[in-house]
Amino acid sequence: MRKVMFILLVSLYFTVPTHALTFDTLPVKQTSEQWSVKVGEAEETKDGAKPEKGKFHTYSLRINNIGEDVNSVEVNIYRNEPGSTTKYSLVGCPDEKDCHPNRYEEAMGLARQLNKDNPYLFRNFLLAEKATELEVEIVWTSKEHPGRPLKETFVFKE
Repeated sequence: MRKVMFILLVSLYFTVPTHALTFDTLPVKQTSEQWSVKVGEAEETKDGAKPEKGKFHTYSLRINNIGEDVNSVEVNIYRNEPGSTTKYSLVGCPDEKDCHPNRYEEAMGLARQLNKDNPYLFRNFLLAEKATELEVEIVWTSKEHPGRPLKETFVFKE
């Protein structure tokens, strides 16, 4: 009996709990001097992604420029994979050859949109239930230093 209790206590002590990233209260918001990043409930659309119990949750993402006007903006969104240092993009390209052929124009257009107080909206995205972290990376250039990219990363954890 002592042996069984010892094994049970040792296994409980060395078990590292992992928790999936779930947001108990939405929206969840983080801000900096330049950006406001909010994770909220997914918008329901007929073509939108649907949550799958045991696999995926769905959320929305809203980014607002609350600082100085910018020249260009790129947004990257990642989730982690428990037990790995690799992060997986939530926005992929079906064929790498055709991925972002007009990247510069897209970044300039997003900057114009954000400068006019029109947010970047990702209305409905899937997040794997096994993920414990959502990372939103914003890379931009300022009007003062147009050739020097700046970056901020917002990490949402349980």
